[in-house]
Amino acid sequence: MQLFKNQTIKIYNSLSGKKEPFKTITDGYVGMYVCGPTVYSHVHLGNVRTFMSFDMVFRYLKHLGFKVRYVRNITDAGHLENDADEGEDKITKKARLEEIEPMEVVQRYTVDFHNILNTFNFLPPSIEPTATGHIIEQIELIKTIIDNGFGYEINGSVYFDVHKYNETNNYGILSKRKLEDLIHNTRELDGQSDKKNPQDFALWKKAEPQHIMRWPSPWSDGFPGWHLECTAMSTKYLGNHFDIHGGGMDLKFPHHECEIAQNQAAKGQSPVNYWMHANMLELNGQRMSKSTGNIINPTELLTGHNDKMSKAYSPSVIRFFMMQAGYRSVLDLTDAGLQSSEKGFNRLLDAIKELDTLTPSESSTLDIDSWKQKCYDAMNDDFNTPILIAHLFDAAKFIHQIKDGSQHVTIAHLNTLKTTINAFVFEVLGLTNVTEAASETDTLAGAVNVLIKLRQEARANKNFALSDQIRDELANAGIQLKDGRDGTSFSVN
Repeated sequence: MQLFKNQTIKIYNSLSGKKEPFKTITDGYVGMYVCGPTVYSHVHLGNVRTFMSFDMVFRYLKHLGFKVRYVRNITDAGHLENDADEGEDKITKKARLEEIEPMEVVQRYTVDFHNILNTFNFLPPSIEPTATGHIIEQIELIKTIIDNGFGYEINGSVYFDVHKYNETNNYGILSKRKLEDLIHNTRELDGQSDKKNPQDFALWKKAEPQHIMRWPSPWSDGFPGWHLECTAMSTKYLGNHFDIHGGGMDLKFPHHECEIAQNQAAKGQSPVNYWMHANMLELNGQRMSKSTGNIINPTELLTGHNDKMSKAYSPSVIRFFMMQAGYRSVLDLTDAGLQSSEKGFNRLLDAIKELDTLTPSESSTLDIDSWKQKCYDAMNDDFNTPILIAHLFDAAKFIHQIKDGSQHVTIAHLNTLKTTINAFVFEVLGLTNVTEAASETDTLAGAVNVLIKLRQEARANKNFALSDQIRDELANAGIQLKDGRDGTSFSVN
């Protein structure tokens, strides 16, 4: 169903610095590229937030009926330790430190990346290309850039001539930086003598004798520059001009700026209509940093094995917490924030469970159709998930009002309420239902039900002291027993 025909989406475009109506290049189709991880270590929780933001975008566009080709790459070569084209390749360095092959590093952390994203219920991208799988395409791209006068070779390495490019183009169009300011603020670094100018960036680097990862090229045995891979892979799978390019805010400069320059130099056009950037994730009000110890990884957050949080949190609670902030906002990860999200998430799911118990009426006192459009309006406004969630909580209030008889809906409106809330909670936000939640919940329920059975046996044997002890001990642990005509149920406080 092509819902997009009746919806008008606006996307904040980093290129223009404002929200713009979303118009696809080809009607009904969306090409979206997102910069993926450099697989030399465990995926960072901040990266998870970035990829989660674009998973949400992917989900909503698919929900609207667009046919989306979502390309998210794996960087498995060429990403040096700093942006000045100096230092060691991150993967090669990790392999040297652990005394294993670079591709063992790549395999280990690619598997870890996929496992973490699967835990958070990510949809897989349409294509997940690797840098090492596209060396030929990158070499051909370099040849074109050289032929067009924007690249030069020195001592086996090839660099992009930023100053030459800036004569006819605008290097800084995305980041809003001026080349003159970059020149003024650049300090000379050791090892940059091959470049004509410090601002030039590597397209191909000649490998030193000790460098393990290397490929033959017309210029030397070496490896491609980090910025080049995304230009090669995005244009191969989405064409020279596509709809959306996304990534973290930290990639805007120099990575994405260089991508624009490379595409303009090679293809004669800017590659993307809409540049989207997700903002940072902080921890307890401060930047996450290994050097200061202010850091927590996804596994630590999921298991509770850390000194930053009071307990473990389920993947859906973490996802719900992240969706409660706009993707362009800085998000502060705190224990209090997660606890609040957990309560809100459980309240929302409890309301959804009540949907099947509601009885429709002959008429409606609630305007469900208007509420439904408000949900779409929120997502159409640059994927405003906080406002969407506010509307979902309105729906939870409606459900309780219908149940207690203070409001009424027809069967048609009740079906609209059911399909809409389920679509946005599970399909668009990517949250999981109680029946699909973490096994810890099932384990808890099983253990409590065993105690309830023991309590029932104690009462049948007139051992009221034991019966009361089981009830009181569970209450002390935050589990409230409720005796009713249909038996004993429990709730977690």
